[in-house]
Amino acid sequence: MSTLTLAQKGSPHPYIAASLAEFVNASKAATYAVSWIEGSSAKDGDKKASALLTTSGGEVVGETATIASIVSAHSDLITASDSKWLDFAQGSLGGNDFKALEAALAELDHHLVMRSFVAGYALSGSDAAVWGALKASMMFQRNLKQKAEMLPDHVIRWYNHISSLEFAQRVVAGHQNVHKKEKKGEQGSFELGFKGLEHGKVVTRFPPEPSGYLHIGHAKAALLNDYIARSNGGKLLIRFDDTNPNKEKVEFEESIIEDLRLLGIKGDALTHTSDYFQLIYDYAIKMINKGLAYADDTDQETMRAERMDGIASKCRDQSVEENLRRFKEMTEATEFGQTCCLRAKMSVDSKNKALRDPVIYRCNLTPHHRTGSAWKVYPTYDFCCPIVDSIEGVTHALRSMEYRDRNPQYEWFFPALELRPVQILDFSRMNFVYTLLSKRKLQWFVDKGLVGGWDDPRFPTVRGIRRRGMTIEALRQYVLMQGASQKNMLLEWDKIWSLNKKVIDPVAPRHTSLIKQGLVPVTLTGGPAEPLVKQMLKHKKNKELGTKPTVFSSQLLVEQADAASFELGEEITLMDWGNAVVEEIKKDGETVGALTLRLHLEGDVKATKKKITWLGQDPAVPATEAVLVDYDYLITKKKLEEDDSVEDILTPVSEFKETALVDASVAELPRESIIQLERRGYYIVDKTLKDGALTLIRIPDGKASTMASKHKEEPGAKKAKKEKDTGKGSPWSKGNMSKPAKKDADASLNLPKPKQVVDMYETKPVYGEVPVDAAGKASDMYETSRIY
Repeated sequence: MSTLTLAQKGSPHPYIAASLAEFVNASKAATYAVSWIEGSSAKDGDKKASALLTTSGGEVVGETATIASIVSAHSDLITASDSKWLDFAQGSLGGNDFKALEAALAELDHHLVMRSFVAGYALSGSDAAVWGALKASMMFQRNLKQKAEMLPDHVIRWYNHISSLEFAQRVVAGHQNVHKKEKKGEQGSFELGFKGLEHGKVVTRFPPEPSGYLHIGHAKAALLNDYIARSNGGKLLIRFDDTNPNKEKVEFEESIIEDLRLLGIKGDALTHTSDYFQLIYDYAIKMINKGLAYADDTDQETMRAERMDGIASKCRDQSVEENLRRFKEMTEATEFGQTCCLRAKMSVDSKNKALRDPVIYRCNLTPHHRTGSAWKVYPTYDFCCPIVDSIEGVTHALRSMEYRDRNPQYEWFFPALELRPVQILDFSRMNFVYTLLSKRKLQWFVDKGLVGGWDDPRFPTVRGIRRRGMTIEALRQYVLMQGASQKNMLLEWDKIWSLNKKVIDPVAPRHTSLIKQGLVPVTLTGGPAEPLVKQMLKHKKNKELGTKPTVFSSQLLVEQADAASFELGEEITLMDWGNAVVEEIKKDGETVGALTLRLHLEGDVKATKKKITWLGQDPAVPATEAVLVDYDYLITKKKLEEDDSVEDILTPVSEFKETALVDASVAELPRESIIQLERRGYYIVDKTLKDGALTLIRIPDGKASTMASKHKEEPGAKKAKKEKDTGKGSPWSKGNMSKPAKKDADASLNLPKPKQVVDMYETKPVYGEVPVDAAGKASDMYETSRIY
C-alpha cells in the first residue's frame, strides 16, 4: 500500500490527486492510504508540497507529480482516453480567472447535455479528475453554495451525482477528518523499528485463535499487519492458532474469515497451526534430545510456586532417556502421562518470569475440531508461534504489547531449534472506556444470558459494533489513524463514532418518527380537503437517494412533548411543509389531548423557533410502528482494574426501548439500512417487519451527550444517603416535630404523593430476560428470538 498525504490548505487544494487515489481504491482495495493533514504543506520545509506520495520507490512531491505517478501506475483504470480530461481538469478548470472558469464550465456543460459521465458510459478517471478540480475551485464552490442558479444545469446535475458516489464521499470525509498538528500525540505512528523491510519480500501474519469472534482490538492487529505487508509490496498470511481444542470451533473460524473480508482483508494464504502438528512434535523431540526440554510431573500449584520463587523443578535434570519415555506416555495419554507437561529448559530464576522454564506441551483428551482424536498432546502458542512463523516465511511478526515479556522467549527458540529468525515487534492495544476486550469476560456475558450473543450491539466485537451501525470504512480509517504506536492509551468512543457519522451522513435517507406514547391528533384548518401523497426527497443534499411518499392531510399527529410546549397564537413550522398558527389547545390536566392549527404558508420559516416533525394521516398510506432501541455501556467503570469483578460493576439497565410511529416507507427498508430520523438521530434497521417487529437501533454520533454513560443513581439517592449520615433535612432532627406528629400532620393534610421522577427512556431490566433455545443456550449471533 502506498501512502498519500495531502495538505488541507495546499494551493491549489489537492483534490484531483485525492479523487484519483480514491477512484483507484474503489477498484483495487487498499491501494492508497489517503490522509489529510492540517496546514499548507504535506512535507516539512517544502512549501510546494501540497501532496506527498510515498511508495516503495521513494517519495513523489507535489500534486502534479503525484497525479502523473497515479496515472502511470494504473493505466488499466486511467487510460489514454482520459488524458484530455486530465489536462482539462488541471488547466482550464484551475486558476483564479473567473472568465476562464466560466468558459470552461460552458464547454463542460455542452459536453454533458446528453451524457451521464464525462467519458464513455461508466465512471472513469475523467470523472474523478474533473470532479476533483471543481471541488478544489473556490469560485465554483462559492457559487454552488450561494448562487447555484448561475452555474450550468448539466454541470450541476453531473457534479451532484459524482458527489454521491463512494469514492467522492471518501475524499470529503478524509478532508473533514484532517489530522491536526497540535494533536500529534494522539496520532499513532508506524515507526516500530522495522529491520529488513525489502520491498516485495515482506511477509506478515495475523494468527487469531478460533475461540471467539473478532473484536475491535483484533481488527487493529489485522489491519496493521495487512498495512505493513501491502505498503511494502509483501504478503499477509492468515493462520488460525488452533492448539486448544477446549475452546475452538469451526463456527468461530468461519466468522473470523467473514469479518476479515468485511474489513477488506484477504490473506495471501490461509493456514492452521494444526497443519504442522507432526512437525512441531518432531521439534519437541529434538529439544529433548538436545537437553533443552524435560517432562515434568510436578503438580500445578507447586510448579506455579516454584516458578514464582525461582526454584528448579525436581525433574529439571532428568536424563534424555527419561524425558523421552515420559513424553511418550504423554503422547499416549497414559494415566501417568496425563500428570506431566513438557517444559523448555530456559532459566530457573530469570528476572523475566516468562523465561522460567515455560510449558510447551500439555495433554488434552478433547477431540480437535480438525484433527479429531489423532492427538492427545498439544503444543502451546508460545512454542508453535516461532516455529510456524519461521517455516512459513514470516519476516516481521507484529502483536500487541501484552506479549512483550514473552518476546525474549519467542526469540530463544530460533537458535535452540536452528530456525531462521523472525523479527518480533509490538504495538499498543486499543483500550476503550467502559469496554471489555477479554474473550473470557465476553464469554461470561454470553454464558450468563446477559446479552443476545456475540453480535450484541453492546459488545466490542466487529459484528457487535457493525450491528450498532459502525461502517467498515470508518473502522478502517480509525485504526489506520491510530497507527502502530506503542503508547498505551485509554480511548474514548467519541472519535470513532464521529468519524462514522461523517461517513453515513451524506448517504443516510431522512425519515420521520414520533414517539407513540401521548401522540396528539391535530386538525389543520386550511389544509387539503383530502389526503394528498407527494414524493419528497429522502435527502435534500443527495438527490440520488430518491424520493419517499409523504402524506399531506388535514389530520396530523405530533408528539406530546412538542404539543405541550405550544402556546395559543404561536406560529410554528411543520417541517417540509410550512408554517401554522396554534388556534386551540385541548388539555386533560397537563396532557395535551388535541390541537387545532391553521395553515399559514405565507409565514417565514426562518422566524419561528419551533420546527416540528409530524405525520399526516391517510388510511391508504398508514404510518408504521417501530421499536427504537438505544444502549448504555455494559459496565459502569471507565477503566477495569485487574482485581475488579465484572459482577460488581454491571450496568443495571443497559437497553432502552421506545415505541414510535415512522413514515410508511421505513417499513420497506431492508435489514442493515442506515437512516436518519429527523430531530432524533441516526438509526440502523436491525429487524424488518418480515422478522417480526420493525426494530431500529440508534447509532452513536460521537457527541458528548450521547457518549456519556446513562447509568446514574436513583433520583435523590445521594441526598438521602447524606441526610441519613448527617441527620440533616428531617424536621424532627431539629426538634421541630416528632416522627408520629409528622405522620399525623401529613395524614390530616391529605397530601398527595410526590409525582415519580422518570428518566427520558422507559427502563426495564433486561438481564435474565434473554430468550434461550431448546438447549438452554443464549441465542446465537444470527438468529435472535428476542421480541422488542
